[in-house]
Amino acid sequence: MAYQTTFKRYELKYLLNRQEKEQILLAMQPYMKLDDYGRTVIRNIYFDTDTFRLIRRSLEKPIYKEKLRIRSYKPVETTDPVFVEIKKKYKSVVYKRRLQLPEKKVMESFQTGEPLPVHSQIGNEIQYFRDYYENLRPSVFLSYEREAYYALDGSDFRVTFDENILYRRTDFSLGSEIYGMALLGEDQTLMEIKTSGGIPLWMSETLTKHHLFKTSFSKYGSAYQRMLAESLQGGYSNV
Repeated sequence: MAYQTTFKRYELKYLLNRQEKEQILLAMQPYMKLDDYGRTVIRNIYFDTDTFRLIRRSLEKPIYKEKLRIRSYKPVETTDPVFVEIKKKYKSVVYKRRLQLPEKKVMESFQTGEPLPVHSQIGNEIQYFRDYYENLRPSVFLSYEREAYYALDGSDFRVTFDENILYRRTDFSLGSEIYGMALLGEDQTLMEIKTSGGIPLWMSETLTKHHLFKTSFSKYGSAYQRMLAESLQGGYSNV
């Protein structure tokens, strides 16, 4: 199955309670539809240096920032495909580049330090990233349940709802069970609006009507801040 390898778009985030989510979903009904995957569990392994250079830099809110992760949309076996993604943000625009390879080949590459077994422009960008930061290692495992909606008018306007966002510092396996520490309250949902252009008028009016304002929320950043707080309280010793 073909998959999109490059993205260039704005990603706007909103923290909603249960009632606000229901109001948004009601407004979306004439314009958007849940994608064929329905509610899925997304698994991510984020990579960083031993000093957490990437996420510390990101939390400073620079004009440019970047991150590297491995992602799957289901529990995987060694032969199942996973995504290796570089995500960059420059002047509020998000750029994502990704490759799809079997889980075994990807994990072997990151464990041994050998390049990914692929020859392409995106493969070269990923290798440059790894060479530049040196000694990248798994830093956080993040999972969440996602509902993704697409626009019925054929545009690239998308809305996603992420819930049950969990993180952990161990068991970096994309085939593992889902468990970890929660980043949101039980009644909270992280909504993301993704678009290469403007927000449709109906969505803008809905956000205004219900007094919903975009927020700055990084899943990895929030997990790192939690880990940092735990380390200061005598928890993790290597944060």
